Amino acid sequence: MERTHCRRALVNRLVLAVAGALLGCSLAASAVAQKVIRIAPQSNLAVLDPHWTTATVTRSHGYMIYDTLFGTDAQGRVQPQMVERWSSTADRKTWTFTLRPGVEFHDGAPVTSADVIASLARWALKDNLGQRLAASTERWEAVDARTFRLTLKEPFGLVLEALGKPGANVPFILPKRVADTPIDKQIEDTTGSGPYIFKRDEWKPGALAVYVRNAKYKPRSEPPSGTAGGKHVYVDRVEWQILRDAQTQVNALVKGEIDLVEQPAHEHYAALRKNADVQVVDNKYGAQVLLRFNHLHPPFNDVRIRRAALTALSQPAFLKAQYVSEDLYRTCYSLYPCGTPMSTPKGMEEVLRGDIKRAREMLKEAGYKGTPVVILQPTDLATIAKLPVVAAQQLRQAGFKVELAPMDWQAIIARRAKRDAPGKGGWSIFMTTFNGLDVANPAVNPAMNASGDRAWPGWPSDTELEKLRAEFLRAVSESDRKRVAEVAQERALLIGTHAVLGEYFQPVVVRKSLTGYVDAPVYVYWNLDKK
Repeated sequence: MERTHCRRALVNRLVLAVAGALLGCSLAASAVAQKVIRIAPQSNLAVLDPHWTTATVTRSHGYMIYDTLFGTDAQGRVQPQMVERWSSTADRKTWTFTLRPGVEFHDGAPVTSADVIASLARWALKDNLGQRLAASTERWEAVDARTFRLTLKEPFGLVLEALGKPGANVPFILPKRVADTPIDKQIEDTTGSGPYIFKRDEWKPGALAVYVRNAKYKPRSEPPSGTAGGKHVYVDRVEWQILRDAQTQVNALVKGEIDLVEQPAHEHYAALRKNADVQVVDNKYGAQVLLRFNHLHPPFNDVRIRRAALTALSQPAFLKAQYVSEDLYRTCYSLYPCGTPMSTPKGMEEVLRGDIKRAREMLKEAGYKGTPVVILQPTDLATIAKLPVVAAQQLRQAGFKVELAPMDWQAIIARRAKRDAPGKGGWSIFMTTFNGLDVANPAVNPAMNASGDRAWPGWPSDTELEKLRAEFLRAVSESDRKRVAEVAQERALLIGTHAVLGEYFQPVVVRKSLTGYVDAPVYVYWNLDKK
């Protein structure tokens, strides 16, 4: 009996061992079968709140996990996204919207009118165009769970453009409980209703961000176009691998360790175009290079000194040093992107031409006493890393005392939000870029917001420019808008809101095994598939 029991026990153990091995093989096969895309994003993901910051990587994170009421297609037309239908009264003062049926958050809760209204209220506290829409709004109200209404105090010419704007700050829709978070506090709950779900338990700031497919997401039936159309997900998992060094990114792409690099350093494009395993996806959407002054503290709290800096700076040196190939950059003497409807040279005649002699005279006339100019310098963002060095050189030639403050990009994002004096942890100048749609007119351009404390970091305050921005939104004809845009540009340059240093193009580079990349003015990662 004892022997028989032993034999049975041995057989049982063998059966369990074989079953365990088979289960292990099955799980391993399942893991291998997963489609995983690995991306080297523009920078480290440190801030998860897309209403709180205009940072590109945070906006990209937003598009992964949130949805919007409207999108903007590749032709620049506003198209419905979460919205099923909408209408407006003849006087354009009352707008009614109804959500698509079946739209729900990642936790299974339906998206309601209350979620939308709370989200738009929070977004409008930070966004440039959102602030203007809020100023014209009498009230938002929920008609029922899926239908909500906007009543305006006065007609607002860009209602749909505001709700469907593709650039930061994007009006992403959050659950009401999250949207009720004060705007000066970053959200912690990342529940959205978009095509991916953020794996917060796998998030390693500075190293890795992970997104998995939202199996419950219902894409629209239209083909993807820009930020509009069907957001289909054909892969199980997307990993953002944070690779801070530009050469490391390229090496990983060539070896097949990652599938896509968002922003390769421009000096690598020539070699990448010759590589048989990768494809350079040329981007038709130009980006604007921008230098921002801090209007709160010396020396740039003095408009005369801001004007002197504008006179000293010269676009070509910045562009050649940073963007290398002449086919990937161009000078542009307009605060609005060249080739767009509002583009104009008005007010640009005497600035950004590198007139060092005149800039020195202007500094002397302003009584500049050598107050240090602290320029924030990103150490991990290849597309703008050289710009602060050029700015320091040009400003020193004009007589400014300049200090470079090197740090990673996310540290710059945090520091530029501080209103402390430059010598006490603040700043004098930072540099960044915007896609063309974000700066296409005075109403949407964050750098032209002159509302003081409510403005984008730099905090210019000018009632005349604010009146012009409001007038632009009331203008009915294209000719009237053009006229107001020209005057607004002249005013912005006169008070020195910021400097435009030209435009550049930033192609994305992908391995040829990756298909379906959607060319848009922002980074979106639906529609991708992998062989």
